[in-house]
Amino acid sequence: MTPDIKHFRIAILDMYDGFENEGMRCIKKIIAQFAERESIHVHYTVFDVRQKLEVPGMDFDAYLSTGGPGNPSPVGEAWEKKFFGFLDQLLEYNKKRQNRIKKHLFLICHSFQMACLHWELAGVSKRRKTSFGTFPVHKTSLGRKDPLLNPLNDPFWIVDSRDFQVIQANQYIMESMGAKLLCLEKIRPHVPLERAIMAIRFSNEIIGTQFHPEADSEGMLRYFLREDKKTSIIAAHGEAKYNDMIAHLNDPDKIMMTESVILPTFLKNALDKTFPLAYA
Repeated sequence: MTPDIKHFRIAILDMYDGFENEGMRCIKKIIAQFAERESIHVHYTVFDVRQKLEVPGMDFDAYLSTGGPGNPSPVGEAWEKKFFGFLDQLLEYNKKRQNRIKKHLFLICHSFQMACLHWELAGVSKRRKTSFGTFPVHKTSLGRKDPLLNPLNDPFWIVDSRDFQVIQANQYIMESMGAKLLCLEKIRPHVPLERAIMAIRFSNEIIGTQFHPEADSEGMLRYFLREDKKTSIIAAHGEAKYNDMIAHLNDPDKIMMTESVILPTFLKNALDKTFPLAYA
């Protein structure tokens, strides 16, 4: 490690609104593993966006914005304005930097939905029923070339937990912004509904997913094997669905692979762009 290298600073935007979740544990674990693997000093700060109206400034190197509960459509609450202000500030900061070091942002599920609405890239609608469990998603031609998705199979497997969905991309605004649609939800020829958008690269530095790339098999298995959770999942989705989920979590080519690739690759890319000469 270069002796005078700055600490790599990560801001975590907590969008959980105080609700119990596994996502924050998973994100912190991925950051810790990343720091150990790269042999660097990593410092992260958590910002409670919805309860305390906290958002980070532009003094971090990478930003991770979590999933969260509720309807992503804005209703004018103070925290929403703060969050949208942060999104615009980061986007504008990067535009002004040109060839200089820029800020990297990853948006997960609820954060991703809100960004799509704010930047008018797509619509968001309520699903007929909750999408919950492990599913395959399919890359677009652009997704197959994207550095975060390229190492994964096509389709690759994800953890999904959402009542809403991003659909109907606005191609004009996508092209104007330079955004790229990276993947779509599983092909369902028997269902006459539009497939949800599962990932968008908003810019070279900003990317978001409808799914949960932070979800780890170990923690989810522990969670789903709890008797109360097993009972509730079977009641809501059936025993076959529950058994499939357990099998997918134990398969190293499915959820384990996705967890090991997407966020670690995002962080590594942000690190390399932030300190371009340190690890040459």
